[in-house]
Order: sequence, then structure tokens, then C-alpha cells
Amino acid sequence: MSKIHAAITAVHGYVPDYVLTNHELETMVDTNDEWITTRTGIKERRILKGEGLGTSDMAVPAVEGLLKKRGIGADEIELIIFCTSTPDYVFPATANILADKIGAKNAWGYDLQATCSGFLFGLATGAQFIESGKHKKVLVVGGDKMSSIINYKDRATCIIFGDGCGAVLLEPNDEGNGIIDSILRSDGSGLPFLNQQAGGSVKPATHETIDANEHYVYQEGKSVFKFAVTNMAEVAAEIMERNNLGPDDIAWLVPHQANKRIIDATAIRTGVSADKVIINIERYGNTTNGTLPLCLWEWEDKFKKGDNLILAAFGGGFTWGSIYLKWAY
Repeated sequence: MSKIHAAITAVHGYVPDYVLTNHELETMVDTNDEWITTRTGIKERRILKGEGLGTSDMAVPAVEGLLKKRGIGADEIELIIFCTSTPDYVFPATANILADKIGAKNAWGYDLQATCSGFLFGLATGAQFIESGKHKKVLVVGGDKMSSIINYKDRATCIIFGDGCGAVLLEPNDEGNGIIDSILRSDGSGLPFLNQQAGGSVKPATHETIDANEHYVYQEGKSVFKFAVTNMAEVAAEIMERNNLGPDDIAWLVPHQANKRIIDATAIRTGVSADKVIINIERYGNTTNGTLPLCLWEWEDKFKKGDNLILAAFGGGFTWGSIYLKWAY
């Protein structure tokens, strides 16, 4: 009997209409287009505008587009894993809110928080429900409204992040395609370097924490960059070596879109040529949990059945990892 793999059978994404350019940021904070582009590779990012809109509001069109492509109804979804660092509320889970909005009445679900590595962690988790035979249709969503936790007076962070969401459907595959291997890592000693200082149980919201701007993303850039550029590259190379894959065996490298220099370092370490590296950071910035599914969505028509893809990510906390998958359609 053939081994069952969890294969991606549909993908779709959504980005908001509003474009925040580097030139507009020049009017908001002490920075300039050349400085941002040279250090990050970002030219613009999308921002979700509108009163009362949250991350789930970007997930709805992403998932509805996915369901339409696959030709199935929302009531066929059995599990929703929503990977996000900016849930609609502390509780209930945004996965449950999304299920209600799209009419997934037969699905249970939960949120998964692993910062920028969350979508990778969600794929690996969802795959277990498929491989075990527990479920046949698992929806993995990755999205963030990062603008909700960004201080647009902090030039260290406001230039980096944007809003966006993507989703994939996992289904059983007995042809050898799907998620083949994963390596996932975490190191909590990274807490001081990238975090949201207030709003959790350690430091609940007060007038003082709000006045001190402690509910926004805090990043100590040099330490984060040093750790990320090494570990994201190394884990991508490790999963290739573990599966006896050389650069010529890889159809596409799909890296987390945090910084162009980190992406370049990962490509160099794996030996994958630049024409096989998916990059859209210049248009969307870092959408945290949204980067990898948005890359898959935008390049979907270039993928061929059986293509070897290497996904890699790094996030605050610290978290990092890589997934090797064979494209299934």
C-alpha cells in the first residue's frame, strides 16, 4: 500500500488594495526609499484600511477563492488551522470566526502562533491529520494584519511589515506527491530581540503600557538579522541534504519574505540559482504568516506536478524551519 502524503491541492491569496510606498513612509518617519530598498529589498507594502476589519477579513476572500478553484463547498472542510500573530481577538480563535464567515459548519479549528514560521508549522501540523487518516480536507491559513501592531514612528519596524493572507488546502495523495519532510526549530532565548512587550499575561494593557508604545512590534535588528541569516539558510540546506537533493533537483526555493539579504543568503547556502528563488518582498514586504502562501499563490501557474519545492522561514521567538514538498498538480 502506498504511503499517504498530505498534498496541497489548491492555493489562493488576498492582499488589501491600499499600497503604502517607501515614498509615503518618507513623509511619516526619518527614512528614504534608497535606504529601505538597499537594506530590505522592499519598495511597497499593502495595508488593510477600514474600521473594524481584522485578519479574518483578508482570509475570507483568500479561502473563498481557494474553494472556487477546487470546486468544493466550505461545508466539506474538516479542520481549519489559522496561522497568525494578529488574531481578530485574544479569543475566540480566528479560525472559528473564519469558519463562521465562510460557512464551514462541519469544521473544527484553532489558531497557531509561531510568528513568521507559523505557516510552516501549520503545514506540518495539518499534514499529520491527513497522513493519519483522521481528515481528508484540512485548510491551512496564514495571514496577518501587521499594521495593527506597527508603530509608524519607529523606522526600524514600520518599513518592513505589510498586511496579507494566503491559504492552502491539504488532501491525501498516494502518488508520492505532497509534504515529504519537515525540520522545525525554536529557541525561546530570542525573546528580548523580537517581541511585543505588552498585552500578554506578563504585562497586561494599562495606560502606562499604551503610553510607552509597548503594544507594538519591538525588534533589535542586528541580533535578529544575524540569527535569521544563519539559521534559515542552514535549515534549508539541512533538509536538502537529508533528502539527498542537490540544487539541480530543486524546482523552486520558497523563502519567507523578511529581508532580501536573508533570502539571498539562503539561496547561496543551498546552491539554488536566482531564477528558481521566489521573491515578492518588493511589493508586499513582510506579511509574517502570509508570506509563504502568498508566494505559492503568485507562482502557482509556474509549478508543475512533481516539482520539488523547498520552503524555509524564520521568525521571532525565535522560530525557524524548512519543509520539502513535491507539488501535486
